[in-house]
Formats: sequence, structure tokens, C-alpha cells
Amino acid sequence: MKTKSFFALYAGLAFFASPFSASADVKLPSILGNHMVLQQGEPVPVWGWADEGEKVTVSFHGKTVSTQTGKDGKWRIDLPAMKANTKGSDLTVKGSNEIKLKDVLVGEVWLCSGQSNMEWSVARSGNAKEEIANGKHPLIRHVKVPRKLSLTPQEDVPTGGWQVCSPSTVANFTAVGYYFARHLQKEIKVPIGLIGSNWGGTRIEPWTPAEGFKAVPALRKGFADKLDQFTRGKPGRTTPTHMYNAMIAPLIPYAIKGALWYQGESNNGEGMLYHEKMKALIAGWRSVWKKPELPFYFVQLAPFNYRNRDPKALPWIWQAQLETLEVPHTGMAVTTDIATVNNIHPPNKQDVGKRLALWALAKNYGYDKLVYSGPIFDRADHSEGKDSITVHFKEFHGRNVGLTLPEGKGIKVADFEVAGKDGNWRVAEAFTVYGHHVVVKSKEVKNPVHVRFGWDQKANPKLFNRAGLPASPFTTEK
Repeated sequence: MKTKSFFALYAGLAFFASPFSASADVKLPSILGNHMVLQQGEPVPVWGWADEGEKVTVSFHGKTVSTQTGKDGKWRIDLPAMKANTKGSDLTVKGSNEIKLKDVLVGEVWLCSGQSNMEWSVARSGNAKEEIANGKHPLIRHVKVPRKLSLTPQEDVPTGGWQVCSPSTVANFTAVGYYFARHLQKEIKVPIGLIGSNWGGTRIEPWTPAEGFKAVPALRKGFADKLDQFTRGKPGRTTPTHMYNAMIAPLIPYAIKGALWYQGESNNGEGMLYHEKMKALIAGWRSVWKKPELPFYFVQLAPFNYRNRDPKALPWIWQAQLETLEVPHTGMAVTTDIATVNNIHPPNKQDVGKRLALWALAKNYGYDKLVYSGPIFDRADHSEGKDSITVHFKEFHGRNVGLTLPEGKGIKVADFEVAGKDGNWRVAEAFTVYGHHVVVKSKEVKNPVHVRFGWDQKANPKLFNRAGLPASPFTTEK
């Protein structure tokens, strides 16, 4: 009798410890649900758990695909690539039981991740009441991943389900993601799905998978060579991989178009090391999704008065973000002109989302002639004489729109600075603009060797292109 009771108890505990290995109905991960948006133009994974050897059939949009559950109790079916569909359809999964997901669309899916400025909701952004009242966009859908930590990669994470955008739901959407989707959807006319996996006050390292740290030589010592340590002890908000494990890994292999990233405030002070960490994050996500060209568009941090920090620390994060544009299939939204230097959460999330959408439209949706970025530093030389430095900017658009300065005059505030071999920086005047380059000089520096722009945490630089998009801060100093 005691033996029987023991085994009964053991079996019960085993069921709760491994819910997918015990005899059970077909189950789906939480990311798959009613009202979801599936990615168009590529095979769409549908996956879950069932009894070993069980036949599972998935039907959607006139397509039916079957498979058999493996010994590990897992199954996966890849639906064939589909065109966008604005009319919701049922997706049916059949095994020993039947699951019917209602109102499923096909369109474009974007992951929205980072810290508080990405987590910031529509309800807390600028002009919130009007935005919420006008938030009737049923072809935009949003699902929120809860804040979780884990020592190891997880297979599932509970969500609140996909929400159809309406005045009763949009308040809780990621504001940057929503305004990105709104602008994008207006142009391409297909459903947009947003996966909000973000957490305020977090560093970049917890979002990065092990694969990312292994891919960047500069991070092998201290990160890649210590991966086993991250799987011990208690999960932590600052520990590498722990947010990825709980909040990103469970989403894989859900098909996505690309990722939006807004983070860096918590890494302020790290300088160019942040560039290496961004490369690791990008490489890691591309690796786990098996998409080496996954679009990755990020927001350059807005100016902010970190009163207790070196005012030049934030500019080095800007430089780290700027140089991340060297990674293929990336883009950066510059926000120096829409900042609130005494508020680390600028309320204008509308322009942030729109600027991210410009990158996506130009790079992923065929809008080749679209002006999608402000001036981005290319190189500096002495083409106009040794007493000046000529700054050349890259063209990030399909047509020559040129540069503009306030009222066509030189800038005499701390926007441009030059330094000689002594390393002493002096305010400079940008006195001439030719197309995509600016001539900069200072009477205090006869032979300048370096130039920088907007190099202060409270910067409000005034260099734009004629499309009204701001130039990124930069420095030639290494």
C-alpha cells in the first residue's frame, strides 16, 4: 500500500514537473493564439507538444499539413509561405483534441524589445487621449510578453494573448511599436503584428543569447568563456542571457520580419564597449531565428541630463550606436531634436516610431526613393585648407536632398567642435554647406585634426537634411 501511494505521488509530481511529456492533449505555446498575425512571404512554423507518436494536423487558408510528435513530445509544422490576408481566418490544430484559433491574419510581424522607452505605453506618450480615441486600427495586433527571468532557455511563456488595436486596447501597446506599425500599415496596407518583449531599466546583456556572446571576439573573455556560470544561482535582471531565456527564447521559431530595439540608458558610461554588445545581440538573435539578414532597427538615445555623470559619457554611447550601422541590415532613428533633456522618457514617441518605419519602408518594402535617415557621418578631411576640416555625410536615401543649417548661417553654439594635436576642444563654426558636406573651423585651432558634433549629453544640434531629419552626433576621435 505504501509502495502504491509512493508511485502515485511520484507520478503526480512528474506530471507537474514535465507537463508536455505526460499523456495529454495537443498543446500550443502561448505566442500562438486568437487574433495573431502570421508572417507573409516565408514558411510559417506552428509548433507545440503532444503524446509521443501522435499525428498532428494544422489547417489554415486552404492548406493542410501533418506531422508526428517526436519522442520528446514535441512537434512542428511549417505552413507554406502565404500572401498577406486582411480577412481573419481560423487556424485549426488537430490531434487527440482540436484547437481552433480565431481571426488569424497574415502580414508583417515585428519584435519590439529594449528597456523603458520601448516598454512606454501609448497611454503615457504625448497627446495620449487623442491617440487612444483614434486608435481604431483592427489590422494592427499586439501581444505583450510578461517580465520573466530564467537561468536557461524556456520553451513557453504565458502572455495575455494577442490584442486587436482599438480605443479599448491600444493604451497598453508599446508606443514606439504602435506608431511604427501605424505608419507602416498606412503605406503597405497589410496587417502588422507587434510582439512586445521589453522591460524598463534593463541592460543589454540579459537580452543577449549565448550565441551572440560567442560571435563577438571582444566579448569572449568575460562573457563567452563564462556562459556556464550564468546557468547557476538565482536569475538576475543584470545577468547575461536571463531575459533572453525567459522572454525571447519562448518566441522562437515564431516567424518575424525584423526587430525594433530601444535600449542603452542602463549601459550609459560603457562607451564603445556598447558597440560590441550590440553586435552580440544582433548576431545572437539572427542566429537563434536562423535569419542572418534579419532587419534590426534601433533608436539612438535621446539627449538627457545625467546630472551625476560625465556629460561626455552619453555621446560615446551615441558613437557606439552610430558605428553599429556598419552591421549589415541595420538602421538607426536619431532623436536629438525631439528630446526632453530633463525627462529620460521623451513623450514624443510618434516621431520615433515613424523614423523607424522609414528605415523599414526603404529597406524592406521597396520605397527606394524615400528619405529615411538624417545626415550620417562618413569621413573628414582638409579639402578646404589645413585651417579647416571638411565633414562629409553619407547619403542614406535615393535622392540628393542636401544639408541645411538654421537660416543658412553658421553654427556658433557647441554643435561642432574641433581639436588640434593637443586634444583641446574648441567651439567651431560650420560656415559653409556644399550638398552633403560641411566646412568647419575655429580661430582658436589653427591646424585641427579632429572634429565632433553634438558632443554633450544635453546637446540640441541644428544640422538636418532638407527632409527635416536630424544629423547624428559623432566624433573622429578614437
